[in-house]
Amino acid sequence: MSSIAANLEWLFTEAGDDPADRIRAAAAHGLTAVEIWGWRDKDIAAIDAALTETGVELLSLIVDPQLPLADPGMRAPFLQAVADSLVVAERLRAPNLVVVSGDDRPGVPREEQRTTLVSTLAAGAALLDGTDVTLLLEPLNTRVDHVGAFLSSTRDGLDIVREVGSPHLRLLLDAYHALMMDEDIAAAVGPDIALVGHVQVADLPGRHEPGTGVADWAHQFRVLRELGYRGRFGMEYQPTVETRRSLAVVEQLADAAV
Repeated sequence: MSSIAANLEWLFTEAGDDPADRIRAAAAHGLTAVEIWGWRDKDIAAIDAALTETGVELLSLIVDPQLPLADPGMRAPFLQAVADSLVVAERLRAPNLVVVSGDDRPGVPREEQRTTLVSTLAAGAALLDGTDVTLLLEPLNTRVDHVGAFLSSTRDGLDIVREVGSPHLRLLLDAYHALMMDEDIAAAVGPDIALVGHVQVADLPGRHEPGTGVADWAHQFRVLRELGYRGRFGMEYQPTVETRRSLAVVEQLADAAV
């Protein structure tokens, strides 16, 4: 089994605009897992059929729409979005739903916002009780891609996951975002690797395939495995070459770290 998953928003676009065709292309390449972002604009029946046909696993999709979770006024819409997204996740047999914090609220103390975020995530996770689906909380870098986001720190994200204390909430460690924030991933995660539900990857700067930037991916993959991470690595990058060529180096590095 390959240790990587392909994000179909950016990878296998050579197969066309239909996510179902991209699933088939990923399967033809030998991958066994893929990811998508939003689901409301997609043909869920066609995706379901392609997953069944190929045996590929849909590893994650996002809670759609994404909402500012540090705003108490967004709690009810968020819970509805979780409920709606859960229906799709269960139909597609996807084990993970991705959430982000949304933007910081100017003029509102951060601790107040954090309290709101924690309680909202706890309520969202409670909706998943009795299911096999987990919310993945993703910190985002605020230096380039998500200026103004409330949650940008891996350590802060892990602390929130621990405080909520639900088996249905874990951290999505996007190594691109963490490295963009100059984090030492090993130091940031430390003994809390069990709270990391998934890892995503892109090189920096530019958010392209590993090998195009400055990160030492052989080291990063090895560190995560040594910490105890046993999941797949999600490839969430914009390839500079044809998808299959872009995967060649990273597949070797990720599989070697198993």
